[in-house]
Amino acid sequence: MDLFPVRNAFNRASKKQKTWYGKTQEDIDKVLEVITNAIIELSIVPEEAPAGVHQKLVMEVLQARLKEIGAQSFTEAPLKEINNAMTKCGKLIDKCFNRNLGKVYRNVEFNHGLVNQLVALHFYRQGLFDVGDCFVAESHGESALSMRTQFWESHQILAQLQAGDLSGALAWAQEHHIALQQRKSSLEFRLQRLQFVQYLVEGKKALALEHARSSFGGFANNHMHEIQRLMGSLLWAGRLQMSPYVDILSNMDWDAIAFEFMHECCAMLGQSYNSPLFVTLCAGSQALPTLLKVAAVMGGKKHEWQSMAQLPMEIELEKGLQFHSIFACPVSRDQSTNENPPMLLPCGHVLCRQSIQKLAKAPTRTFKCPYCPSETTLSLCQQLHL
Repeated sequence: MDLFPVRNAFNRASKKQKTWYGKTQEDIDKVLEVITNAIIELSIVPEEAPAGVHQKLVMEVLQARLKEIGAQSFTEAPLKEINNAMTKCGKLIDKCFNRNLGKVYRNVEFNHGLVNQLVALHFYRQGLFDVGDCFVAESHGESALSMRTQFWESHQILAQLQAGDLSGALAWAQEHHIALQQRKSSLEFRLQRLQFVQYLVEGKKALALEHARSSFGGFANNHMHEIQRLMGSLLWAGRLQMSPYVDILSNMDWDAIAFEFMHECCAMLGQSYNSPLFVTLCAGSQALPTLLKVAAVMGGKKHEWQSMAQLPMEIELEKGLQFHSIFACPVSRDQSTNENPPMLLPCGHVLCRQSIQKLAKAPTRTFKCPYCPSETTLSLCQQLHL
C-alpha cells in the first residue's frame, strides 16, 4: 500500500495553511489597527462639530479603509484553496484505503471464551486492571484472573521504576536470580549498575562504594570491564559530567530498564512480551491487503471463499510475527495442515501424509521414496509436529 501520495498531499495542504495563516494574520492585524484608530477618533469630538457629524465622518472613513483592506473577502481565497487541498487528501485516502472490508470476511468458528480471555489478558498486560476486571465480570471470562495477580505485581514495580525507585525491581531480580542467569539476562546487573550510578550522581560516594562491594562480586565473570570503569568513576562522585566517565550517565536509561524488566517478567510468566491480541491484530493488518486482492480476483465465488481450508497463496509476514515452521510437501506442493501433517520417512525425507498415502496405496504395501532408493511402509513413517 503506497501512502506517499497521501503524505505528499497532506504536506502540500499543510504548507498552504501555514502560508495563508501568515498573510491572514497580517490582514487581521491591519483591521484591528483601523478599528482601534476609529474608536480613538470617536472618543475625541471637536467642540465646533455639529452633533453626529463627526461620528458619521469617522464611520465613513472606517468603512472606506476596511473596503480598501478587503476585510470582507480576505479569508475567502485561502479558505477555498485550503478546502480544495483537504478534499484532495480525502479522495486520496479513499483511494488508498479500502473501506469495504466485508468482502474478505469468512464465517470462521471462534472460541469466544478464548477470545474473551485474550482481551482480558491484554487489559491486564497494559495495566488497565479496572477495565480488565469489568470486562471479565461482563464476559464471564474468569480464566484470565489467574494471571491478574502476577501482572499487578509487575506493574507495581514498573510504577516504582518510572518514579526512579529501584528497590522493587532489585528485589524481584534477586528473587529470580537463577532464572535470569539461565536466560543469560543482564537485567540484574543493569539494575545494580543503575543504583550505583544513581548514588554517584547524588554525590553519595560512601553508599556507592558499599553498594559495589555488596552487589558487583557475582557479576565479575561477565562484566569485569564495566565494573572496573564504575569503580574508577568513584573518584569523580558528584561531578561525573566533567569526568572521563561521563558516558556512564548514558546508562541511566530508565525507559530501557523498564522495558527490559517487563520483558523478563513476561518471560518468567511464560508469556511473550507482546500480547496475543496485539500480535493477532498486527498479523491481520499485514495480511489484509493481500486478502482484499484475492477476494477481488475470486469475485462471485463466495461459497468457495467461505469453504476453502487454506488460502491459495502465501501471506508474507514480518519475522517478529513468525512463530513456527511451515512445511510444503515437495511432491504435491501443498502446505501441511492438521489434517495433512508432515510425515518423516525412515530415510530422512519428509512428505505430507496424503502424498505418502497415494504412494503406498495400501497401509501395508511397500513404496519407494521419491527422492532416494529406500523403501518403506506407511506404518514406519512418523508424524512431525512443527
